Amino acid sequence: MSEMTEIVLTIDGQEIKATAGMTVLQAAQKAGIYIPTLCHHEKLEAFGGCRLCMVEVEARGWTSYVVSCVYPVAKDIVVRTRSAKVDKIRKVLVEELMAHAPDAPELIRLAEEYGADRNRFERDASFCIVCGLCVRYCNEVKQKNAVGFIDNGARREISFIPEVAKDECWDCQECFTICPTSYAQAAYLLTEALAFPGQRKVPIKTTQAPEPTRRVIPIMPVAATT
Repeated sequence: MSEMTEIVLTIDGQEIKATAGMTVLQAAQKAGIYIPTLCHHEKLEAFGGCRLCMVEVEARGWTSYVVSCVYPVAKDIVVRTRSAKVDKIRKVLVEELMAHAPDAPELIRLAEEYGADRNRFERDASFCIVCGLCVRYCNEVKQKNAVGFIDNGARREISFIPEVAKDECWDCQECFTICPTSYAQAAYLLTEALAFPGQRKVPIKTTQAPEPTRRVIPIMPVAATT
């Protein structure tokens, strides 16, 4: 078995060693260099949906702005994870996302970091930023396909498949914890409530709890008044 090809690049002034096939985001994370992202998960294929991991790359005298979670490492490229333009791009992206999920804690934190105005764009508070984490995690990791995308473009959103979700989701709930806005949990509970009311799985108790001691409170007669 041949050794994996080693690639040397520069990220934020540091010489970083990576291997062929890695992305710029993976190389940065391995070196402990932070790049923000909302749609990335180590167990999932790169998606490039949120674009917050945008970085500045200089190669052969040309500078470009790329999504680092899908951009492969290359020999001698120079990567800047922070610059005036990178920060401006991220600021606008955060402002756009906050129009949909204005109270998401991670977006609030990013807004503070990049000076974003949460009220810049007209609100359409769907609470979902269409990062795709729940859809991809359910498909790629759990292989249950209980949630998927519907529609396209600006109308795209996620939807749980009731017939699958009622059997799989309540005992799993793993997508709830990776959702950056908690929309996945709310969407599932709404699906369950509307499509399958009263059918939630309830854990079976193996032991019966003792009945509480009953207290009899005497009712004293009240004298009539005139």
